[in-house]
Amino acid sequence: MTKQVALILSGCGVYDGSEIYETTLTMLRLDQLGIVYECFAPDIDQHHVINHSTGEEMDETRNVLVESARLARGKVRPLDELSVDDFDALILPGGFGAAKNLSNFAVKGADLEVVEGLRAAVQPFHEEGKPIGVMCIAPVMVPQLLGQGISVTVGSDASVAGAISAQGGLHKSCEVTDIVIDAANRVITTPAYMLAERISEAAEGIFKLVDRIDGWITDDQAREADKQN
Repeated sequence: MTKQVALILSGCGVYDGSEIYETTLTMLRLDQLGIVYECFAPDIDQHHVINHSTGEEMDETRNVLVESARLARGKVRPLDELSVDDFDALILPGGFGAAKNLSNFAVKGADLEVVEGLRAAVQPFHEEGKPIGVMCIAPVMVPQLLGQGISVTVGSDASVAGAISAQGGLHKSCEVTDIVIDAANRVITTPAYMLAERISEAAEGIFKLVDRIDGWITDDQAREADKQN
């Protein structure tokens, strides 16, 4: 049975969008496992645009959906078209786009709000018990998206961990090559480039995250098949 996973992107580039390595590694592992994936992004202006060679802000405006299309090789749909009925699981890669475009964490800290439409897209996966993978800095949004008391990781960053705790989330320290699993809520997180110094380090944790999601989908499909027999 075909497995299908939705990815929510936040632009293109670590400083103002989705982290490119994290997103690509996620796509690679999904494809290696024979899982079909589709990308979505909000059709809004970015918080700002960063020159990735200098780190300086640029005097221009870019659209999150348009920039995400760079990562998705053009195949990206508006976030409001994401339907839980079409997918078995959901993954949110990291990058500062999660803190600037999907939320305003970069400005508001623990008082963050998520962008309009994101909660409506993500919550149905949680309500239906479908697996959700979140990486890098994106887990800071989990309390706002899914509720309090869910175990997540951003690695060992004290300030981000504190922001998660301040929202009612549960932060667990984690090595870059590992994952934190909240089995009751079916949420998996990994630090990725919150800690990674090499792409191979990020890959190990991301592959573990995708592999566990794959296992959960397999179990879900087997149970569904049993019900129909």
